Amino acid sequence: MAAELHVEMVAADRNVWSGEATLVVARTTSGDIGVMPGHQPLLGVLESGPVTIRTSDGGTVVAAVHGGFISFADNKLSLLAEIAELADEIDVQRAERALERAKSDADAAAERRADVRLRAVAGH
Repeated sequence: MAAELHVEMVAADRNVWSGEATLVVARTTSGDIGVMPGHQPLLGVLESGPVTIRTSDGGTVVAAVHGGFISFADNKLSLLAEIAELADEIDVQRAERALERAKSDADAAAERRADVRLRAVAGH
């Protein structure tokens, strides 16, 4: 069994992150899933939520992901997201303002997106 897996996180508009990892945790429509090297092949639908990648060098990458797909085969994990933002790219004040605006507008989808951004930063 390989000690690492290759990860590609791609959003509709860009390649967000790629590299080697020992563990990836993501939220799917079936619940949270952790993928380690040697995992059974899988294909799933991503829910809005933070994705956590434990890199091979011992670091952690966290991203806010909004919809898309996850697939794993042959120690290659692909996260194909509608929107994905790395935690260190997220402007916390802007996300907090967006959360307040969404709450006052009763916009549940915008509120969820802002909440996911803030949770990704907090988990970073």
